[in-house]
Amino acid sequence: MSTPVSTIRNLGPAFEASCTAAGIKDAETLRALGPDAAYAKILTTGTKPHFIGYYVLVMALQGRPWNDCKGDEKAALRKRFDTLKAANKPSAQNALDQLLDEIGVRKP
Repeated sequence: MSTPVSTIRNLGPAFEASCTAAGIKDAETLRALGPDAAYAKILTTGTKPHFIGYYVLVMALQGRPWNDCKGDEKAALRKRFDTLKAANKPSAQNALDQLLDEIGVRKP
């Protein structure tokens, strides 16, 4: 059975759309990948990296409120995020497509 990503607490339709674009079709796949592998896949689609989005994902997959991350745990997550961001840059084509969309050159 396939469960929508947006059924996971703290993850809404926008995050679900990012997952779909990255080939993560359901909550089961997202949970199986885990936060780091899933976020890495999302970054390679050209999604702009946001630390808050990353740690919300981590908290969501742990079943915790999004704002439960504090102190040393948050600092450790920041290091993981920075590593993911550096290692998973979008492909040149995805980056070009994203830029063209932002300036309105391509039709939606």
